[in-house]
Amino acid sequence: MKGTLLLVSSVGLLLPGVGSCPMKCLCHPSSNSVDCSGQGLSKVPTNLPPWTVTLLLQDNQIHWLPALAFQSVSLLTTLNLSNNSLSNLAAEAFYGLPHLRVLNVTQNSLLSIESSFARALPGLRELDLSSNSLSILPTSLGKPWENLTVFAVQQNHLLHLDRELLEAMPKVRLVLLKDNPWICDCHLLGLKLWLERFTFQGGETDGAICRLPESWNGKALLSIPHELYQPCSLPSQDLAPSLVRQPGSAPQDAQNSHENSSGQQDPLECEAKPKPKPTNLRHAVATVVITGVVCGIVCLMMLAAAIYGCTYAAITAQYQGRPLASARKSEKMGSKELMDSSSA
Repeated sequence: MKGTLLLVSSVGLLLPGVGSCPMKCLCHPSSNSVDCSGQGLSKVPTNLPPWTVTLLLQDNQIHWLPALAFQSVSLLTTLNLSNNSLSNLAAEAFYGLPHLRVLNVTQNSLLSIESSFARALPGLRELDLSSNSLSILPTSLGKPWENLTVFAVQQNHLLHLDRELLEAMPKVRLVLLKDNPWICDCHLLGLKLWLERFTFQGGETDGAICRLPESWNGKALLSIPHELYQPCSLPSQDLAPSLVRQPGSAPQDAQNSHENSSGQQDPLECEAKPKPKPTNLRHAVATVVITGVVCGIVCLMMLAAAIYGCTYAAITAQYQGRPLASARKSEKMGSKELMDSSSA
């Protein structure tokens, strides 16, 4: 990397026309950085120096990134596009940036990102998508994002986040999710379970705060026992025949579906309905231990009572047996004296 950077810098010095600093930008060859922030730019400058490693384009009016927008700065490692007017991030715009490590696109108007984003930036380590208008993220990236360690999506419009997306980031250590209107229903249970394992393994997160249902409004997702989530319900089988109609008929289900798409809640969508609170595991274990101790004490007391009873019986029998033996001996002696007197 350093050898390539030195070669490109040398070419830039030998060829004055190559790598000249764009108008309205400040170029710093000593730090290999170019600062074009706050200049009212509507597009990415085309004559960026090839030795650029850090490019600052924040606080402008860039609303679109063409394909290969940064092909002239292939050594780029840090790119700041925050506080612009971007509504979409096309993966093609970042082709040719194998060394990019940090991408900041906060405070834009992003509505979505493409699932092929990971393929365009396989070496990316930090991705900050905060303070945008994202309402949905890809379910899958197509391939693991092997090097990503920081993933930030706070202050967006996200309702759900698929667990599979996060599982495609095996090295992620920081996940920022706050300030989204999370719906804590069965669809978010996968995220909860992933976050529990993630934090147990040492990962850091600011957590997700539920907005719906109302009973959980303001509660942290991680604080709600997963036993309270019901499985996502499937469409009832008795609705299937009603979907088969004669041509020209207007099935009521289709009308209901249309009404649901217009903004009303789908009755088939699952809702988090609190169940009776399950027995606390610690309390159950404590109860078993206490019961065992009490039973043990009772058994010991019964054993002691049995030993005492047997001992008492033996001693009583021994003392009762002595007078009986003396009486028999006296009886024998009396009989003998009687016999002797009669014989005389």
